Amino acid sequence: MNPTLSSRWLLSTLTALLVAAMACGGTTPGTTTQLPPITIAGFNFPESSILAQVYGQALAHSGITVSYKLNLGTREVLVPAMKSGQVDLYPGYAASDLEFYNNKKGEATGDSAATTAKLNTYLQPLGLIALTPSAAVDQNAFAVTKDFATKNNLTKISDLAPLAGQLVLGAGPECPTRPYCLPGLQSVYGLHFKDFKALDTDGPATRAAFKSGAIQVGLVFSSDGDLNQLGLVVLQDDKHLEAADNVVPILRSAVANDEVKGILNNIDAKLTTADLVTMNQQVSLLHQDADAVATAYLQKHNYFS
Repeated sequence: MNPTLSSRWLLSTLTALLVAAMACGGTTPGTTTQLPPITIAGFNFPESSILAQVYGQALAHSGITVSYKLNLGTREVLVPAMKSGQVDLYPGYAASDLEFYNNKKGEATGDSAATTAKLNTYLQPLGLIALTPSAAVDQNAFAVTKDFATKNNLTKISDLAPLAGQLVLGAGPECPTRPYCLPGLQSVYGLHFKDFKALDTDGPATRAAFKSGAIQVGLVFSSDGDLNQLGLVVLQDDKHLEAADNVVPILRSAVANDEVKGILNNIDAKLTTADLVTMNQQVSLLHQDADAVATAYLQKHNYFS
């Protein structure tokens, strides 16, 4: 063979092999690295399924393969599944998760950022991480009727101070001894109510007492789906009596790459308690499916644009 032709043949062969190798390696310009699949778990109540779908659908929209294990149970079931790698992510609540992972040391505060930072000191050795908490909270809260709030210009708990001596507080029978209930309202806010009625904890008796006028202030959960329907408004906990149970995604560090964290943090930057109330109402009262409610929320906020 002609030496010149031989050299050209060898060069073309090497070039072809190099191109083939690059194609197999998936590193050519314009290609994206395949992200690992993510399994998302949820607690056994509707709000958790909604949040799991919100996170999961946003991740799936970016090309990540997502599967779900909803209604898995309590933290006693879910956390071991996380540690073993059976699931990769769940929508958590900063204060409650901190007090679970620290074995109830009482370290949670009303500061969501500080509570989440403390939570991460317990998660890191387990190969887990909590991301930036959202403004959305699901925690004990104190409510009044919308009419009463409008009449007295009430938006936060401290606004009750001039009126408390004329008002009746209703809550579960444990409230007078719980630091986050009556004792906290007295010590943190200086509120001394005319009377206290032992009812249920955010149940039908509390709702009936609001309706009859037997109470003016009542203990509820901040993201209850029926608050709007009942004409109730949650007063802002402006002095941070309650521990910060802000919604926060908790995931395995192995799947917490920059893209995944960016997607989840973007959702939490916009998620509010009012959003939770609306979505919970759609599922619990209007009987819509959690996945459809999550889709509508993401579309409304232009996550799919």
